[in-house]
Amino acid sequence: MKILLVLGHPDPGSFNHAVAAAARAALEEGGHDVVFHDLCTEGFDPLLPAAEIAATAALPEPIRRHCEDLRSADGIVIVHPNWWGQPPAILKGWVDRVVRPGVAYRFEEGDSGEGVPVGLLKAKAAVVFNTSNTIEDRERAVFGDPLEALWRRCIFDLCGVRDFHRRTFRVVVTSTLDQRRAWLEEAKMICRRVFRAGE
Repeated sequence: MKILLVLGHPDPGSFNHAVAAAARAALEEGGHDVVFHDLCTEGFDPLLPAAEIAATAALPEPIRRHCEDLRSADGIVIVHPNWWGQPPAILKGWVDRVVRPGVAYRFEEGDSGEGVPVGLLKAKAAVVFNTSNTIEDRERAVFGDPLEALWRRCIFDLCGVRDFHRRTFRVVVTSTLDQRRAWLEEAKMICRRVFRAGE
């Protein structure tokens, strides 16, 4: 399987980078073809110019390549921290520029203006790994877990990816080395379970 792995974190020494590396290792050990984009290292430009908004827009080569990687992926893994209940700006910009009409979804013609989407992604499953410094009870009670709604309902469900898995590792700032090692093994296990070779 071709798996698209996208990382959105600026610090190469971050636990997010370790999670992405663990996921990549598990996927490659499983025989998958991993296409890895470390957005910050690549210097991905998150700003969506007006000229790119239309579904028929001519895209710059880097964006066209990202779109093709997304379109052709059999599975998707996203890794990012929870910053203010959202992905970092660089990853939100990747969504704006790459998860675009004609690539990830389209709208039915003559749908009376309701904007009912038809998902176009080939991917059968998606995994999102997050890090957080907020305990789970507070995240749900006070904030309503906005990342769950964003990734599951607003993005992947809309684009036709129904097999969705999300794991948040918390609380990172007070975690021990042993906890982090266990989390990395869990990330590997999730990738092996969700993306089984030959399925």
